[in-house]
Amino acid sequence: MSGGWKGSDRKARLPSGWDKIRARILARDPVCVLCGVRPSRFCDHIEAKTDRHGDADLQGVCGPCHDRKSSAEGHAAQRANPRPGRRRPPEDHPGLR
Repeated sequence: MSGGWKGSDRKARLPSGWDKIRARILARDPVCVLCGVRPSRFCDHIEAKTDRHGDADLQGVCGPCHDRKSSAEGHAAQRANPRPGRRRPPEDHPGLR
């Protein structure tokens, strides 16, 4: 998954009581707050990549909505910080020198 949450860094950024926080949010939001149809399975940070873990900063979302939201956040981050292109700069034709 893109967006910087890969690897062991993710667990290190979560507070020690994350399991209890997650359970509380999923109990508060049993149905996905984004689509309002499917059951919540993920405790999602409303604002991406923040270290704010208060109840007001988290929401319960279903798998498809979580995937769609995470993908959109990753694409937005890539657009904000584009990588340099891989094309070589144009060169004059050797016969024209």
